[in-house]
Amino acid sequence: MSKQQKSAYGGQAVVEGVMFGGKHTTVTTIRRVDGSYDHFEVKRKSVPWVQRLKKIPFVRGVVGIIEASMYGTKHLNFSTDRYEVDPKDDDQIVPAEQTSKLSMIFGVAAVGVLSFLFGKFIFTIIPALGAESLRFLFPGHVAQNLIEGLLKLILLLAYIYFISFTPLIRRVFQYHGAEHKVINAYERDMPLTVENVQSQSRLHYRCGSSFILFTVIVGVFIYLLVPFDSIWERLVHRVALIPVVLGVSYEVLQLTNRMRDIPVLRFLGYPGLWLQLLTTKEPKNDQVEVAIQSFEEMLRREEIYEAEIASTRSEATLVESS
Repeated sequence: MSKQQKSAYGGQAVVEGVMFGGKHTTVTTIRRVDGSYDHFEVKRKSVPWVQRLKKIPFVRGVVGIIEASMYGTKHLNFSTDRYEVDPKDDDQIVPAEQTSKLSMIFGVAAVGVLSFLFGKFIFTIIPALGAESLRFLFPGHVAQNLIEGLLKLILLLAYIYFISFTPLIRRVFQYHGAEHKVINAYERDMPLTVENVQSQSRLHYRCGSSFILFTVIVGVFIYLLVPFDSIWERLVHRVALIPVVLGVSYEVLQLTNRMRDIPVLRFLGYPGLWLQLLTTKEPKNDQVEVAIQSFEEMLRREEIYEAEIASTRSEATLVESS
């Protein structure tokens, strides 16, 4: 398998586990309270018009973020509801994969709306108001945008730093590190043993943490192109330009990933890697074991779906030729 194909695999840390996604499916593995593994799968749905949008530069990033959020929320809900449940009580709960479609949609929508409102309040209103309050010191358009970007960065780093002290988030960050280590080992064609995986870096160029940081940096440059005469006009512009910032940031992230093996240009991705020093922690061996289990389970199911697709195509070819 080529490196480009391998690079299509990504993941997400969840509560006491890791989710990995391939072309056809997404799989989460968590460790239960008795030490056993539990798997959860959400197949990817191929919607033609969505697939077309995902091929358009600057648009595909926004579509990808929405899609990743939807799948990620389902897996996070599963891990949160399941990991503390004693396996002896499994028959007393409704498995996450059997919950109603309506409740699943509502859960995803509710989390998405709350995250959106919280993010816009913190990373749009407060930095803009903060920069505006310092206008007497930094009156110019360029200075105002730089101050706003700096305030966003400070808020981002402070938020991640302080939540990392909570035991639950710290363990999630450890699983985040395990996820990156597995991907790095796989991309280097190394057998997925605990020893090999632990030898790898917990940082990765395509991480979502890098993307978040790039939105702050890219936003500064995009906002420089849009003048404003009042704080209200400023806020309207910031909200309206969110899809633009997300789309451009995604392309920047992909660019840094392609440049990571070029010595002169690999530094372009360093800011994102530096942020990952906060959003990842060194995992323990048992956490790496969970990540390996999840990745191998995802690969196993991907092979099954690839075989089914190949079989369907062969049958269709036979029918056409007969």
